[in-house]
Amino acid sequence: MQDEIFTDIPVQYESIQAATKALSFNMASDLFTGSLLKTLVASKPCARILELGTGSGLATSWILQGMDEDAILVTVENNAVLLEIAQQQLNDNRIDFVLADGYQWLSEYKGKQFDLVFADAMPGKYDLFEEALAMVKTGGFYIIDDMRPQPNWPEGHAERVDNFIQMLENRNDITLTKLNWSTGIIICVKV
Repeated sequence: MQDEIFTDIPVQYESIQAATKALSFNMASDLFTGSLLKTLVASKPCARILELGTGSGLATSWILQGMDEDAILVTVENNAVLLEIAQQQLNDNRIDFVLADGYQWLSEYKGKQFDLVFADAMPGKYDLFEEALAMVKTGGFYIIDDMRPQPNWPEGHAERVDNFIQMLENRNDITLTKLNWSTGIIICVKV
């Protein structure tokens, strides 16, 4: 098996990737993460999905590809330039693009829970984790990436990652699997 061969890359992926590179944005999700997200999303018919950290929409394109016609995606990004790329490339009425500070959005959200949360930003992962996890339905997925050392990590971030992983491992309200694959992914299911 060769997991680096992808036969189902979203049609918008290349143009989103080109626009992302033009901005020198170096925090985009990779193909492995995207493919996994598509598969997990496909397991949740009529799903409500939350993405924290749209970026330019690379992971969003995979999430969209896994969604059925009745699913909805709320994706939150604080950078208007990046969000505009995603909006232009992924024009779909199942997506609610939210330009907002993730900290504020998580603190103020009062809507329905989600079947899947992909936390790809500081808020919802390292900060306001409890608020993000509270948004996941029982049996729903909470997914994070970038758990393996990345070249763009600031000094001291590795310790923060280790502490976060340890906190997840010690919880009794989630079941998790750690994947030492791609950028380092943890898949949690709320129990």
